[in-house]
Amino acid sequence: MKKMNMNMTTAVLAAMLAVTMTGCGMNQNADTAAEKPAVTSSDSVNAEESTEAVSVNQDAHDTAAVMELSQKTVSEEQESELFTERDLAQTADLSDAQRITVTDGKIIDITDEGVYVISGTAKNCTIRINADDAAKIQLVLDGVSITNDDFPAIYVISADKVFVTTTNSENTLTVSGQFTADGDTNTDAVIFSKDDLVLNGTGTLHITANYGNGITCKDDLKITGGTYNITTALDSFEANDSISVYDGTFNIKTDKDGFHCENDEAEGTITILGGTYTITGGSDGMQACALLQIDGGTMDITAAEGLEATYVRINDGNINISASDDGINAAASANAYETAVEINGGNLNVAVGQGDTDAIDSNGSVYVNGGTINITAQMSAFDYDAKAEFNGGTIIINGQEVSEIPQSMMGGGMHGGMGGMRGSMNGETDEMQGGMRNGKSGMNDGMRGGKQGSARSYMNGSQESSTIPISGDGGVL
Repeated sequence: MKKMNMNMTTAVLAAMLAVTMTGCGMNQNADTAAEKPAVTSSDSVNAEESTEAVSVNQDAHDTAAVMELSQKTVSEEQESELFTERDLAQTADLSDAQRITVTDGKIIDITDEGVYVISGTAKNCTIRINADDAAKIQLVLDGVSITNDDFPAIYVISADKVFVTTTNSENTLTVSGQFTADGDTNTDAVIFSKDDLVLNGTGTLHITANYGNGITCKDDLKITGGTYNITTALDSFEANDSISVYDGTFNIKTDKDGFHCENDEAEGTITILGGTYTITGGSDGMQACALLQIDGGTMDITAAEGLEATYVRINDGNINISASDDGINAAASANAYETAVEINGGNLNVAVGQGDTDAIDSNGSVYVNGGTINITAQMSAFDYDAKAEFNGGTIIINGQEVSEIPQSMMGGGMHGGMGGMRGSMNGETDEMQGGMRNGKSGMNDGMRGGKQGSARSYMNGSQESSTIPISGDGGVL
């Protein structure tokens, strides 16, 4: 069934404001840092309570956040509010924070809820979080630089939610070699989290992974602010259940996907409300197993394919895609969604190269209800297996505006021969591509298996395994 869009009414907005204002006290209590949280390290760390506090007008912040969210376009399936007050706050309350300086070759263990300000320069140092599953932990990166050989700079084993917040500073996290596993866990990212992860802040985070992912979250990943310069061999941002972006600046260079979301249950959604994206990818700019929805933002994507999911919905935004394969691809991967591309608004420019390429390719249907679509295509502007509906908006193909959605043809009205020739080639092309993809998948599985088979235990690695408890005032217990 086709997914339709719904704008929030004034009544819904009023209800949201009432709920948010009522729940403010509850959220504040839930997110309050515990007094003098525990830190342990394989060497003594500089931990002291900070008297600095960030003043926040809670009521004004809540109202502004809900008002801004109410102006976004959301689907019937999407919750009206994706982000909590603390998710959206770009500065941390440091009144009860501990300060930690990273040290060469050491593990810094954090086990209690709280706010931790991280600074300094170190090699082969990991901030490891192993807290209660109800604990909220906030890492405030304040000019930190960590370079590791083979293990994450930040490793979340257990927590309810972890915030990684940048101050107005430059922060650099690098893993230069191939990742090694921690027991059965394939820790393959510079920041690796088994639980919910939130990225925000006012500063810049530089991440480099020469052999793996930039940021991996095995649950829900949310990004609400900050600047991210990411260079990776594999996915730059990867999550199992969902990726939700409210705002931020993203400069991404990857040999694989810029943003990737999927899990073993054939689920995984990406929702973009805003932000500025410059993505150069070897595979996809953004790929979600189930739903990929864009409600705003500015994107410049150069990749094999720009956007891919079972259901791709574009409600708004300025999107420029240069693809060597398909610009936008709806491929059936999740049973919960119809396979389709739906465009309701925004400005979309798609350019694809020569060969068996499609600007907009759907294994199901195409719905165009609004927006401006400007396509430059050597072979095919649209390719769909089910139906196409053109209900509103503007479609321009190779400089010529069209009044209907063409099927597997060159832009500008060239029907017949070219479409037939392309149709006759599809069987051989699909068979060849299928074999190549299967071969590539097998090779990747083999490489991953070899890497895991040769992996050593983390605790026997270059980082020391002994820990020294640190008290709240920085003294050794």
